[in-house]
Amino acid sequence: MQNKDACTSIMVGKRASLDGTVFIARNEDRVKAIEPKRFLVKSAVKDRHETYVSPYNKVTVTLPESGMRYTSTPSLDQTAGPNEEDGINEANVAASFTESVYANDRVLAYDPYVKNGLAEDSLCTLVLPYIHSAREGVEYTGKLIEKFGSAEGNGMQFADADNIWYMEVVTGHQWVAVRIPDDCYAVTPNQVAIEDINFTDPDNYMWADGIQKFVEEHQLNPDHDRWNFRHIFGTSTQKDRHYNTPRTWFAQRYLSPKASQGQMPEDSEMPFIRKAEFKIANEDIQYVLKSHFNETPYDPMGDAPERKTYRAISLSRTAQSHILQVRDLNKYKTSIHWIELGVPAFNPYVPFFANADDTDESYRNVPEKMDLKSAFWLNEALAEVVESHYQEFIEKDEDYQKELNEWARRKIAQVDKETLNLEGQALIDYLTEQNHEVATHYNKRTTELFYELLTEGCELSRMSFKMDPNL
Repeated sequence: MQNKDACTSIMVGKRASLDGTVFIARNEDRVKAIEPKRFLVKSAVKDRHETYVSPYNKVTVTLPESGMRYTSTPSLDQTAGPNEEDGINEANVAASFTESVYANDRVLAYDPYVKNGLAEDSLCTLVLPYIHSAREGVEYTGKLIEKFGSAEGNGMQFADADNIWYMEVVTGHQWVAVRIPDDCYAVTPNQVAIEDINFTDPDNYMWADGIQKFVEEHQLNPDHDRWNFRHIFGTSTQKDRHYNTPRTWFAQRYLSPKASQGQMPEDSEMPFIRKAEFKIANEDIQYVLKSHFNETPYDPMGDAPERKTYRAISLSRTAQSHILQVRDLNKYKTSIHWIELGVPAFNPYVPFFANADDTDESYRNVPEKMDLKSAFWLNEALAEVVESHYQEFIEKDEDYQKELNEWARRKIAQVDKETLNLEGQALIDYLTEQNHEVATHYNKRTTELFYELLTEGCELSRMSFKMDPNL
């Protein structure tokens, strides 16, 4: 089976971030330009006796009797599975499923994908409600892979308030995972990214049982003196150098301007994990996920001959983008699930408080066709208008995004202050109410800009004609 996603993921450790919180983030890119997404809170369950069957590939899993509440961003169309993709559960654990990755034909010859194994459509549903730490996310997923196999290659991010683990499942049963150091960040763009594995350090690395024997038995390691997962299981092709590596190059160029000097877009050996050269803010993560090789000849919105050479990070076919900010609940009362709908380059990230039990109707209810009452469709419409007159509208659009980021920081600080003495259901009710206020504010501001630009666009038609005033 082939993955249908083509995402870009970013992870930032707590000592690498500006405010000391942990971040995992991803653009969920799809084959189609339009794939409507919803934002939901899935309720906790108890005493359940159910079996999950994937509509996509019929993988069948007996569900645990109990599961925690969690946020998620499922697809409106459920015929290819729920595709819940990402979320934060009530144990304050975040996860993002998945970064599509591709193994080489050598390793797949000996451990092919399992047709009705685990795939992206099911992973969030089958894992996030049941894990209590980032490490447990890897362990739990590893056990599922051992039992059911994997239908495709997938990279998965798990985070709690102290740790980030990145896991890559690349064949039917082989996988590894690495803990991202606290003072580092990592970027991955649809390639096997994890490098050297230290099998004597289980605190920072995890792996499928028997993976060393598998590699040795089938003579799969091309290196003389190292065990590099990327070299053994990954690919290095012309497609990688035009579709994947340029995204790593651009992200590291921005986040590690000194260390990345000399790197080129088609370099195949750029490091997966980098030490942060400055403290990375939420806005920096947004910049990377919104980017399209800005200020380079490769920008598809520019006019240089090279503008179509490489696949950018922000795409018209991004279904949604998310930044999961996991905060210490001893200091704050909630983590934050930032959601961007539409095209990341043109639309804002909206902060929703994760410790809530409902979402706004404009995010919950998404019709199949364009309807500006729906946040998904409203943002798609704005993106289309901005791109249609990019040079004329981009400055106003960027000012609008900046304005909303400023508003978001003030709102979060206010809510953090108001929740200091709240607990239990009173806290959940308050945060749920605040999420409705956040949605209302963003929808109102987006609608205003949409109509303003739509009106201005009427003056920009190529069908216009200047009349001689003397006629």
